Amino acid sequence: MGDYDEDTAFLGQTGPYYWTTFFLLNMVFVSTGFNGLYIVFVGATPKHHCLIPDVNLTEEWRNAIIPITAVGGEEVQSQCSRYKLDVVRNLSAEGYIPRKDVNLTSLEQEGCLDGWNYSKEIYQSNIVTEWDLVCSNQWKVPFASSTLFVGYLFGSLISGQFSDRFGRKKVVFISLAAQCVAVLLQSFSYSWRMFCIMFLFVGASQISIYISAFVLGTELLSKTMRVVFTALGAFLFYCIGYMTLPWIAYGIREWRTLLAVLSMTSVIYLPLWWFIPESPRWLITQGRVKEAEVIVRDAARKNKVEAPPVIFKETLSLPPERKYTMLDVVKSKNIRCITLMCLILWMAINIGYFGLSLNTSNLSGNPFMNCFLSAAAEVPAYIVSTWLLKKCKRKALLSTFLIIGGGVILLIQFIPATLHYVALALEMTGKFGFTMAFSIVYIYTAEIYPTVLRNVGMGMCSSAARIGSIIAPYVIYLGKHVVLYSFMCQPQLISSSIFSVINNDISNLLCSGFE
Repeated sequence: MGDYDEDTAFLGQTGPYYWTTFFLLNMVFVSTGFNGLYIVFVGATPKHHCLIPDVNLTEEWRNAIIPITAVGGEEVQSQCSRYKLDVVRNLSAEGYIPRKDVNLTSLEQEGCLDGWNYSKEIYQSNIVTEWDLVCSNQWKVPFASSTLFVGYLFGSLISGQFSDRFGRKKVVFISLAAQCVAVLLQSFSYSWRMFCIMFLFVGASQISIYISAFVLGTELLSKTMRVVFTALGAFLFYCIGYMTLPWIAYGIREWRTLLAVLSMTSVIYLPLWWFIPESPRWLITQGRVKEAEVIVRDAARKNKVEAPPVIFKETLSLPPERKYTMLDVVKSKNIRCITLMCLILWMAINIGYFGLSLNTSNLSGNPFMNCFLSAAAEVPAYIVSTWLLKKCKRKALLSTFLIIGGGVILLIQFIPATLHYVALALEMTGKFGFTMAFSIVYIYTAEIYPTVLRNVGMGMCSSAARIGSIIAPYVIYLGKHVVLYSFMCQPQLISSSIFSVINNDISNLLCSGFE
């Protein structure tokens, strides 16, 4: 067949058909924003301490049985231990008064043998409170978060093959239905293991929605609309869903009900099946030219233009081009170096981005407002990056925003405890920097690879990004166990900033060597 853009040039660059398709496809991305990061609330750890059973204790001993520990210069109740119950009960029965008659630091301690008592100030229930994912089981929370991103990895590997075989539209809507079912089943999880397994399917279906809808939009829209769709539309509508998520979670504090409601958001997209067409480009590659012509003629009718009698012109078939693989990437020393550094950049930027996104529940202040601000910080990042990419060199932009992303987070460690709003503003600035860096590195990577290796290189970098997102929850987990504590937020922010500084060095090396 001839060139598709030339054959359909009579449709124009804008019009009712293109704008309708643009908004309908972008509405699908709102769904990915809803379901992408609800683990921030579902997996948040509320304040807790050992449960004290209903035994004969005086009020003084019941208040003193939980040891006091110092965290970041602040005295708080121990979350994972208590003074030995039998000893405390005997002291209480004998009439001793804690701190006056007994030195509490000399008493033997034990674990939370009777479970935990959780604060319901913020969350009525979530997976942490239901399955006691604290203390020795604390590692299960980042593991659960990582299963979502493992699903991203698998979904990104198979969605392209499925959409090439069965069509972009079918994969989008099958993935929407799969996401709905997976989130709904997850809300009925009877164990942590089932929750993780369903989270794997949630991640796979969600990334399939994103990739397939993104490809469908680039193939349906005109050149002018395509630029807006790929540069801004998909990202901004994802942010709309992301910004809406904390307010849904604010209204629904019980995790099973929250997931059931979020699963239903996918259902409202299913009627769009009758309004979003299949990709004519894909139909042509499958030899279904008549079906492609029907879609294009319907587009002409909606745009109020007249279609020619013959839309797709026959041309001489060209011999098949050579297919390149990952082996071709490592053959050349130059391309090998580019690939190695791009893999590190993509992985570390994703660690920083998702580390900051998942960390919002650990920041001081209202976790729902923190999540909203973290999502809102992405909106200007996408808009500004689109504008700056037209004006500035990639090297300066990438280096600048990597420094911003990591540098301001390092500054948080020196902010006094009384200036928590300053610390929060710096954290959101860091999120802005990481979002900008990701937008820029995506474009820069596509430009730096030769045309014949671009798809292979971008695919490898995308896989590295998934690995980075899988690691991100463990960066947060690691931050809770290091010696350094921030006044206002958990020290996992240090890890993200260090990754960003390393990235900046790699970026400069990459740019200076191959620009």
